[in-house]
Amino acid sequence: MSWSKWMRQSHRWVSLAFTLTVIANFAVMAFGQPPMWLSLLPLPPLALLLFSGLYLFVLPYTAKGRGGPRAEE
Repeated sequence: MSWSKWMRQSHRWVSLAFTLTVIANFAVMAFGQPPMWLSLLPLPPLALLLFSGLYLFVLPYTAKGRGGPRAEE
């Protein structure tokens, strides 16, 4: 599996983990104030999503410079 495919797949799985932590946070908020550690739980997956998303965003532009396959303009 190439690097970009691996990054895209890991970005999808991390987004699933982020979504589940946010849902868990809202579910606990329905019963009162959540503990601080639960409120901070979505932040690590969010940071990973930021970096992998930026990489995936820049990927087509760097492929254009390397002479790789381009999208139709």
